[in-house]
Amino acid sequence: MNAINHAATALLIKKRWPSVPIVAALISVQLIEFLWVVFNLLGIEETTTAPEVTSISDIHLAHMPFSHSVFATFFISLAAWFAFSKLLHKPIWGTAIAIGIFSHILLDIATHTQDIEILPFVDWPAIGIGLYGIPILALVIETLYGIFCWWIFKGSKALLAIILTFNLAALSFYVPQVSGPETLLAGQPKMFACVILIHIIAGLFVVAYFSEKRK
Repeated sequence: MNAINHAATALLIKKRWPSVPIVAALISVQLIEFLWVVFNLLGIEETTTAPEVTSISDIHLAHMPFSHSVFATFFISLAAWFAFSKLLHKPIWGTAIAIGIFSHILLDIATHTQDIEILPFVDWPAIGIGLYGIPILALVIETLYGIFCWWIFKGSKALLAIILTFNLAALSFYVPQVSGPETLLAGQPKMFACVILIHIIAGLFVVAYFSEKRK
């Protein structure tokens, strides 16, 4: 899922648990993606591309058992819950952050093709509903999800504009007929990881800033 829409999930968390800082909620929903970037740059996980990249369907998340497997994400969520609830005595934070972490894998299952492993080192079929097989449909549904999060949060018009702008800015990644920077990513998986990192950080920053400007 587009990073800005993962970030939008933090708005739901903030709405449900207002005492949890928006920054903590934002980090929780993107923690898995931060791990994915680090593991790709270190060569622990692997991303490949088609010889020519015209959309996100030409980028293949070939091996990511630690950052994006169901059980690994569940374990990380459980560890975060234990750390905040039992060690730091912040049970509300623990619940909110654990849910934020696990939300990432649920949203990715909803959009990815079959590249989400269930358990590391176990040869079970990978899962994913496969929206990225129809990139333009994925973009529409992701954008609607981001709008839904904004609506539940009752955010400002500026925050809505940010969510829409980030989604529209990714248009060339979702529509093969629209040429954009994705054409430079063929055979450059580490560059792709860096692009995602920049997108994550930018999205977290603007959502954190504009979420404070409520209606």
